[in-house]
Amino acid sequence: MKLNGALPALVATLLVVGTQSAAAGGQQLAVGYYNAKKCGGVEPIVRDEVYKALNADRSKGAALVRLFFHDCWVKGCDGSVLLDASPKNPYPEKAAGANLGLRGFDVIDRIKSRLESVYPGVVSCSDILAFAARDATRYLSDGHIDYAVPSGRRDAVASRAKDADDTLPGSTFSFADLKKNFARKSFDVEELVVLSGAHSIGSAHYPSFKDRLGAAPAAAGEIDGRYQAALRNAVARDTSRLVANDIRDESYAFKKDAGYPMVAGGYGRRDYLNNTYYHNALDNRVLFKSDWALRTDGFALGKLKEYRDKPKEWDSDFADAMVKLSKLPGEGKDFEIRKKCSAVNNPAGHY
Repeated sequence: MKLNGALPALVATLLVVGTQSAAAGGQQLAVGYYNAKKCGGVEPIVRDEVYKALNADRSKGAALVRLFFHDCWVKGCDGSVLLDASPKNPYPEKAAGANLGLRGFDVIDRIKSRLESVYPGVVSCSDILAFAARDATRYLSDGHIDYAVPSGRRDAVASRAKDADDTLPGSTFSFADLKKNFARKSFDVEELVVLSGAHSIGSAHYPSFKDRLGAAPAAAGEIDGRYQAALRNAVARDTSRLVANDIRDESYAFKKDAGYPMVAGGYGRRDYLNNTYYHNALDNRVLFKSDWALRTDGFALGKLKEYRDKPKEWDSDFADAMVKLSKLPGEGKDFEIRKKCSAVNNPAGHY
């Protein structure tokens, strides 16, 4: 269990605390960074736009959380995942196989446009993404998960698909693969288990879980047999081949096929960010092989049980892990504050 050192966001926006960590371009991150620059409307504007987007389409919340992770895990939180392809760079991070199905770019673009109209040239796209993920987390958890976001990042001017494919953890990773991948970013096994709980929201495309359809069934302890059958039936009857990460959010037909105990309605709203992932993991009803792999390590298995039984502890530890994730510094040398999140300011620049 980690102690939650994150301040409530309402208090944090009134304070500028000491430096938190190095940011892209050698800056220092601080909670209340934009307040100190007399731009106190930045975080409220981000929150307003995120809430409007999620009120219209709740699934955008999971998209924003995933977008944030996929940005920060690849060369730090620098907004590089937001860059579109260009004649100079036809294969940015967006084009990576590991980034299949990334969404939420439209929400970031709307936020950036509104902020540029009020505070031109001040707010980085990487800070916008960090704030948006925090606000989506708060929204999807009904306020149970909230934390202060240090800011002051600058935006990268480089983005390469190969970096994403080489760096992001894969859905078929073994526990050893996952542990090594997270250790490279100075995240331990507990934090690996904590962040995996985000799989209580969102959906996945068929290539990410197709290996599970032929995996050893319940007798081998890898996947519940009825859940596996439900997955097979789902991809056979739905041409989109999209499956909810959390069985709680699946259709009546799917849950009936899987023998899920709450067939009539599950937990209510889709994409509710809570500890249901841990219940599913211990019942062998998780979508990815990498989720199941956590059960193969004694310490990780113990944490799965702990977070299943202590939902408030997971809320707190997840907030801490998201703050730590937000502090991964940009690894390049050239940074700027982009005027548009999808393109560098100078098309002839390094990209």
